[in-house]
Amino acid sequence: MLSRSISASLLAVLFFVPVPGYAELELPRQRMVQEQVEARGIKDRDVLSAMNRVERHQFVPVFLRPLAYEDGPLPIGENQTISQPYIVALMTELLAVDSEDRVLEIGTGSGYQAAVLAEIAKEVYTIEILPSLAASAEKRLAELGHTNVHVKTGDGYLGWPEEAPFDGIMLTAAPDEIPTPLVDQLKVGGRIVAPIGEFPNQVLYVIQKTKEGLKKEEIIPVRFVPMTGIAQERNEVDFQNKIG
Repeated sequence: MLSRSISASLLAVLFFVPVPGYAELELPRQRMVQEQVEARGIKDRDVLSAMNRVERHQFVPVFLRPLAYEDGPLPIGENQTISQPYIVALMTELLAVDSEDRVLEIGTGSGYQAAVLAEIAKEVYTIEILPSLAASAEKRLAELGHTNVHVKTGDGYLGWPEEAPFDGIMLTAAPDEIPTPLVDQLKVGGRIVAPIGEFPNQVLYVIQKTKEGLKKEEIIPVRFVPMTGIAQERNEVDFQNKIG
C-alpha cells in the first residue's frame, strides 16, 4: 500500500502546475455552457458567465483534460470527484449569490466549484477535510488568480466560525442531515444548498433560514460522495443505536 506522502505526491503530479488556457478548449467550454447548462434551464447570467470564464480543464487530472467539458463528473483522486458541470451551475444558481456575498463551501475538492462561486461572490471560504486536496486546490486557485478564495483544511461539519456569519453555504458532499453548526453560521435570509441522504438515495435541497425557522425545498435527485468526519461518525453511532 502506498504511504500517505507518496499518494499526495502522485496527486500533485496528476495536477501539474496550471498553464495558460488552451485555445482549442475554449470552444468546448462554450459548447458545454450552451448545451449542458443553459439548455437545461439555467438562466442566471452571472452563473453562465462564470461557467464560461472558469477553465474546468485546469481542475481535473492531466490525463482527463480531454474530457473536461463532457457531461459528467470526473475523478480527482482520493476517491473524490469534480461534479458534473450542470450540477455546479444549478447549485450556484440556487444559492442566489451576489457580488457582496460571503459564501462558505464545504468540500473543496479540486477547487472548481469554489472558483465558479468566486467569479460572483465577494469572498469564498472553502473547507476540505483531505489535506492533500486542500493543499493542491489552494495552490491551483492562487495560481489561476482566484485571490478571493480562502482554503482551510478541516472538518466541514464544524464550519468556519471565525469567519461567520455567511450569506450562503454550499455542501458538495452529502450528510444525512444538515450539521447544526452550519445552520448557526448562516445569516437570517441566507440559503444552504446541499445534497442530503445516504448514497445513492440523495436529494438536492435548498434550505432558507428565516426568523421563524428553516424552509426546506426539494430540487432533484443527485449522487454525491458522502460527508466524512464528524458527520460520518454520527451516522455510525445512530446506526449502532438503532440495531443495539
